[in-house]
Amino acid sequence: MALFRTTPPGAEPVTLTDAKQHLKLDHDSEDGLIEGLIRAAREEVEASTGLALIDQSWRLTLDRVPVTKVVRIACHPIREILSVTAFGAEGEGALVEPATYMLDPHSRPARLWFSQRPEARRAMNGIEIDFVAGFGEAGPDVPDVLRRAILVLVAHWFEFRAAFGPESQPVSFPNGYDRMIAPWRRGRL
Repeated sequence: MALFRTTPPGAEPVTLTDAKQHLKLDHDSEDGLIEGLIRAAREEVEASTGLALIDQSWRLTLDRVPVTKVVRIACHPIREILSVTAFGAEGEGALVEPATYMLDPHSRPARLWFSQRPEARRAMNGIEIDFVAGFGEAGPDVPDVLRRAILVLVAHWFEFRAAFGPESQPVSFPNGYDRMIAPWRRGRL
């Protein structure tokens, strides 16, 4: 089983203007750095929580659908299943009819239930599930506490950028960051 992003988000949850206001900066000389910190902070929040903040496309590959006919998808929140493809022994793909599966996007992890298991004849990665995950297309769609967590990370990393070399980054996480993202973290069994 492999899960990977096929299309990155089209925007960031926090704008350059938001970050500069948070940092109390009124010059443009470090805009490139701040944009990079915003992207890195979003990626950190996504990695720590298992969330996709802004709409992005993903692909989950499986050898086959489990006997239970339920596939669990760890990326959250899932907005739409784009397609399910089953591959034959020669690598030919066949789309699975959408009427034969149903998404439960409210569960975490999300569940994709099949009324009948699609047959994958390829030994490895015989099933591909393409989907869109994210809270929406723009920053205001993302829960405010997650946007604030990004701003806190950006400010912390901006403040400590010169004290340590690139190989040591990120140096640390600011106080309160863990509490901000705690309700959004994946549950562990």
